[in-house]
Amino acid sequence: MHFWTRGFVLTEFATISPKRMAMRRFLSHKAAVGSCVLLAIMVLAVILSPITARYGVNEQVRKPPNTYLPPQKLAWFGTDDIGRDLYSRLIYGIRVSLIIGLFSAMISTIVGCVVGAVAGFRGGRFDDIVMRVTDLFLAFPFLVALLVIRNTIGGIGWLTAIIGDKSSLRFIVFLLSFFGWMGVARIVRGQILALKEREFIEAARAVGATRRYIVRAHLLPNSIGPIMVALSFAVVGAITAESTLAFFGYGPQAGDGGTSLGILVGAAKGAVQSGYWWIAVFPCFSLVLISLAINFIGDALRDATDPRLDRGE
Repeated sequence: MHFWTRGFVLTEFATISPKRMAMRRFLSHKAAVGSCVLLAIMVLAVILSPITARYGVNEQVRKPPNTYLPPQKLAWFGTDDIGRDLYSRLIYGIRVSLIIGLFSAMISTIVGCVVGAVAGFRGGRFDDIVMRVTDLFLAFPFLVALLVIRNTIGGIGWLTAIIGDKSSLRFIVFLLSFFGWMGVARIVRGQILALKEREFIEAARAVGATRRYIVRAHLLPNSIGPIMVALSFAVVGAITAESTLAFFGYGPQAGDGGTSLGILVGAAKGAVQSGYWWIAVFPCFSLVLISLAINFIGDALRDATDPRLDRGE
């Protein structure tokens, strides 16, 4: 519809929904869009690993001598100490690291949302206990606390039957989820405290809505932006934590030939000093690239879901 005023045409624009505005803000973040494309390519390569990987995860490229071959046509990223193709092992390693990061981040986010929402909305003694426990764990150096809990939980026989032994992927996911929910709970609690005194919450209370309904239908949906940002950063934190544990020998073990980015980074400790630069460069570069990509996506999600950051572009 058009309106004529003194020779000028005024156009009545349709109202843009908040979802479309958030999507436009996200798409304007070029680094985040590029990161999404990069991660999509990595995920596709991981899913199609029987096609994209040139060799098996534990397969040697040829008969000896095949150890520590530099990058070449036979092995694009070179070979390791027993002649395995580093390019193929990177694909399988990225798959394991992404599985660890995604599953531990999802579990952490779900637990953190539930605990943070209940603590923030209910308040009182439960809120005090949860926050003091969170502060206690966050006060310790992360790696030290991680190793202490790892050794403590790993020694409980009946529990290892459920979550696996200390070198299994299940145990690593459980361990990282055990710590990951705390940061999410603090974020969600802060959002709930800011929202629970708003007018629409008071209106829901006035019509007799239960606490569970208010949290599920009003508070958590209006906190989805910070929750999504926390989820993206939790993935990075889990992948980095697994790599740190594996670097010091406390992560998932290679076992029957399986690998992860942490195992590949840990295997490069003495390679650089011996001149085998490719053993360290490609795994470390992959780890940095994945971390930066997810961080860019997290930054874009934060900007897209916070209308106060809209510059009218």
